[in-house]
Amino acid sequence: MTGFKDQVKALTELRNAQGGKWDNIDPSDAARMRVQNRFHTGLDIARYTAKIMREDMAAYDADSSKYTQSLGCWHGFIGQQKLIAIKKHFGNTKRRYLYLSGWMIAALRSEFGPLPDQSMHEKTSVPSLIEELYTFLRQADTWELNHLFRDLNEAKKAGDAAKAEELIKQIDNHETHVVPIIADIDAGFGNAEATYLLAKKMIEAGACAIQLENQVSDEKQCGHQDGKVTVPHEDFIAKINAVRYAFLELGVDDGVIVARTDSLGAGLTQKIAVTSTPGDLGDKYNSYLDGDVIENAADINNGDVVIKQDGKLLKPKRLASGLYQFKPNTGEDRVVLDCITSLQNGADLLWIETEKPHVGQIASMVNRIREVCPDAKLVYNNSPSFNWTLNFRQQVFDAWQTEGKDVSAYERADLMNEKYDGTELCDQADEWTANFQRDAAREAGIFHHLITLPTYHTAALSTDNLAKGYFGDEGMLAYVAGVQRKEIRQGIATVKHQDMAGSNIGDDHKEFFHGDAALKAGGGDNTMNQF
Repeated sequence: MTGFKDQVKALTELRNAQGGKWDNIDPSDAARMRVQNRFHTGLDIARYTAKIMREDMAAYDADSSKYTQSLGCWHGFIGQQKLIAIKKHFGNTKRRYLYLSGWMIAALRSEFGPLPDQSMHEKTSVPSLIEELYTFLRQADTWELNHLFRDLNEAKKAGDAAKAEELIKQIDNHETHVVPIIADIDAGFGNAEATYLLAKKMIEAGACAIQLENQVSDEKQCGHQDGKVTVPHEDFIAKINAVRYAFLELGVDDGVIVARTDSLGAGLTQKIAVTSTPGDLGDKYNSYLDGDVIENAADINNGDVVIKQDGKLLKPKRLASGLYQFKPNTGEDRVVLDCITSLQNGADLLWIETEKPHVGQIASMVNRIREVCPDAKLVYNNSPSFNWTLNFRQQVFDAWQTEGKDVSAYERADLMNEKYDGTELCDQADEWTANFQRDAAREAGIFHHLITLPTYHTAALSTDNLAKGYFGDEGMLAYVAGVQRKEIRQGIATVKHQDMAGSNIGDDHKEFFHGDAALKAGGGDNTMNQF
């Protein structure tokens, strides 16, 4: 982007060319507004962030310690504050993204009220949230730069040229809060055409990465619930194609497709795959169908379906729902086939939905995938649906038991019990939990770690703590000590909530537009000055 001084120079020339009609326009103010609004459309954002993701993927391929992370957000303000916090604590946003969860849209953003994660919410709410998130992230840029420009004006008034030059340098090198969003399109909300249309809206809103799952749209379930139904590969490939066409049509050539498989926990399919040649993709999918071998025509009842499997006639097991059942214990094999097929047909990243956070389990599948697709990389759901404490305590228990270490002081099924807190086993479990992302990035090919629903849980927890104190004996102290005082001590920008919401930005605009006649809100009687 052109530097601030160059912007001022160009706008001065433009103003002067208007024969006096634009003399009320200050080129410095106009340049400032340009700098504070770097991205004009969602497609600008999608192209910019897609390039970032591609660079991060290449960096991870060269060094697995350079994995990426994100937290799920259900409101623009939540995403904005996350990025402000990241910049505050770490100085930059490198390798930190946002995740847009279909689960949270269903639970928190639907006009029907709270819904389960079954694609029953309005599909338009997905691109709407992407747009909202980027509106708040762009506002964070404007807010941060506005403070720098105010400081610049003060430095100029004080005649401090060195300070002014330093501030211009900070402005010219400002790092945006706009980062990639990995956006959940569920199973596409319909057929391939519906997937294409929704993907376009998501990309136009700013999405550079779209996550698509291999479940049946009208039977879609949360990945951590039962009853999941997958589709044959040809159906899924068609939707991958639809998303890629949407990216290409809109000029986001670096767009990223995340192909998710739910096959590990999905025991059902709605369709028998079309197959014409033994060993083709449809035949491989059908090879996992459970059923009974047919010896003669008498074994076939009215309504039965018969296929050829391994050279024999098979009557697939069909439920009352009309769904077909897979053979037990075939989940990992189906996951591997799904992932290889997706990567060979246009997907960029994989998502394997698992029932527990276990590095060894994930690595066992990824290693098989990498035998065919050496650069396979995962997006992994560090899900709140897992009981992380219990899972890792049991993993340590099992490891110790295998090593022959004495575990008689612990009851494996009861390791969530508070009485074990602070014990050697539980301390090691916490260490394993802290290292999970690093270990999984190194050993299991996980490029991106995300938590789908963190802000859903943090909002509930903080509200519970405040309500307990405020409506109890603490009264106002519950808010003052538990919220406001901590904001002040920790330097949380929202303590000046008027400023965070744009009051100072608006005041400066009033001065641009009205000059000395501006009626501003930030005077001496503004209680924000107490902070």
